[in-house]
Amino acid sequence: MPRTIWSGAISFGLVTIPIHVASATENHSIQFHQYHLEDMGRVRVRKICDLEDREIPQSEIGKGYEYAKDQVVAISDAELQDLPLPTAKAIEIQAFVPLESIDPIRIAEGYYLVPDGQVAAKPYKLLRQALARSSKVAIAKYAWSGRERLGLLRLRDDAIVLHAMRWPDEVRDPAAVDPPHETVSEEEIEGALALMESMSRDNLDGPEFEDAYTDALAKIIESKREDKPLPEAPEPEQPGKVLDLMAALTESVQQAKASRGEDADVHEMPKKTARKQPAKKTTKKTAARRSRSA
Repeated sequence: MPRTIWSGAISFGLVTIPIHVASATENHSIQFHQYHLEDMGRVRVRKICDLEDREIPQSEIGKGYEYAKDQVVAISDAELQDLPLPTAKAIEIQAFVPLESIDPIRIAEGYYLVPDGQVAAKPYKLLRQALARSSKVAIAKYAWSGRERLGLLRLRDDAIVLHAMRWPDEVRDPAAVDPPHETVSEEEIEGALALMESMSRDNLDGPEFEDAYTDALAKIIESKREDKPLPEAPEPEQPGKVLDLMAALTESVQQAKASRGEDADVHEMPKKTARKQPAKKTTKKTAARRSRSA
């Protein structure tokens, strides 16, 4: 059972569901420390007080807000937990909305909400079944770690998951990246759709969706530990210049099908419609020459 991150309750109208929160994800990446390369001594970060010029133990360290120059207001963890907010002790559901109405860019990390004791079992199951039948997600407010946030409650099998959400003003306007304004033809769009269809999957099962980076890093560590030659890195494929977009789409469809063991012969991609050349205009001089020769 993952460790408890936070304890409180889900507030659902007049229904209160005592819960505790556990992380829904875990990190399997290989972690590194810093070492002095000359003698491989561990390099550690020491916390030094600017005024006393000495190392400070963790028991003497707390949070503070710089209100003005040379004026800091100390804030304790207990004071953060006792904020004058109803969301400091509860995850308060504000509304129920269709999941597709929420921009995925606003959805962040996820946590499992676990019923706290037998008293929470029935209202927890009630909320879970109501969410399942409504096909909607709940939007709630809660306060953790010194800030209030929006949250999204959804189902994952029989568990209720809370996803942290970003506030609207935390999401940058896409115009900031200046998206391209090129024109593409209908044939090129149909070609891209054909490529998407050839790459479609029913799920994310398969070796292409596994963490190859961590495996490769583990092989390097094992080779160095046993003083063996390092595994050779494969030569990266050089991306070719896209001269003909339709030709690139056609070849991509063939490669996608071949990689999945399917028949590489594909339906003919939509061809570009040849533009009709405008008829040459007859000038007055040419017409005059024709009349004289006649």
